[in-house]
Amino acid sequence: MVNLRKGTDPRTALVRDEGVADPLLWLIPLLLSGMGVIMISSSSSPIAMARFGNPQALGVKQAVWILVGMIAMLGSYSIPLQAWRKWSGFFWLAAVAFCFLPLFPVTGVAAGGARRWVNLGVVTVQAADILFLGFTIHASRKLFESRDQETRIGALVKVGILWGISAVPLILQPDMGSTILVFVLAMGIYVPLYGWTLPLALGGGLAGLGFPFIFTHGYRLRRLKAFLDPWADPLGSGFQAIQGLVAFANGGVWGMGLGQGLQKLKYLPASHTDFILAAIGEELGLAGTLSVLALFGCWFYRLFTHYRRLEGTFEACLVWGLCLNVFCQMAINVAGVTKLIPLTGMPLPFLSYGGSSIVMMWARVGLLLRLSRCRRSG
Repeated sequence: MVNLRKGTDPRTALVRDEGVADPLLWLIPLLLSGMGVIMISSSSSPIAMARFGNPQALGVKQAVWILVGMIAMLGSYSIPLQAWRKWSGFFWLAAVAFCFLPLFPVTGVAAGGARRWVNLGVVTVQAADILFLGFTIHASRKLFESRDQETRIGALVKVGILWGISAVPLILQPDMGSTILVFVLAMGIYVPLYGWTLPLALGGGLAGLGFPFIFTHGYRLRRLKAFLDPWADPLGSGFQAIQGLVAFANGGVWGMGLGQGLQKLKYLPASHTDFILAAIGEELGLAGTLSVLALFGCWFYRLFTHYRRLEGTFEACLVWGLCLNVFCQMAINVAGVTKLIPLTGMPLPFLSYGGSSIVMMWARVGLLLRLSRCRRSG
């Protein structure tokens, strides 16, 4: 990884926002979102029929959210990059404040023992989805602007303070998955500017200190036990993990066929949300699963080429942070569904059912499209 402290002087690395946006940055998410609508319609058909009398109801709702997301994409694309940079602190603080709303009875919605959702009357929104974007933009700005004034320790303290403030409402909800994700984003944004050494040491130390807290809440301990040996309680804590693996096994190489999956018949919980990759694996097989991962791979590669082209600038730092934002959520979901890590409830970007998640993903796409127009000069 290139250390940007030794890169181009920001006073000479001028960036012109006047090029042509990379079309693959929105075409690939559109393909993924389209596949998501198809698989949501298929995997949720029994639930949708029972609740709404229409087996395609959730698929139609997701399509509407995608349209809203594309409006959000156009909105974020139309905002000049200097405005994002200038007002990043306000956006971040507003996102942190928004994350406190689930804690109040009037605005908060409780589910699964936590309060992570905000009731806006017409819709409910997961507050952390907005915080991820706000934190990424502001942390990218603060670390980039201080890279020549701060020591490595000083920069780590600065991003640690940003993370600590952001984590307060998430811990109170409680939402440990989002808290950890914001920490990973903080360390990930730090890496291209200052290197791997301190983030790895700090991450390892915090993981060691945080391990005992697993035993302070029963649901965390159950998740750990389900990860280590789901067959110890196949009808309880291990049920979801086992049924996800069964879905992949049913699909084989080419799948059982679209709409022919069996796990959606109340065998696999969350088959249209967190476990949509398992639903794809069952109905479209290994070929379908690898196609999804290949599309993500192509998208990340395109982002990496833009990062390298802009290297040494704030815009490059922001591309890196936004790419990491999507990659982490994708990696956590895939690893959880395939039983490489304990389940966290993280949705699969662009594919899983959910309004606030898909809208904020498309808002990121709009900002990345704007960044792909940038050309370095000087």
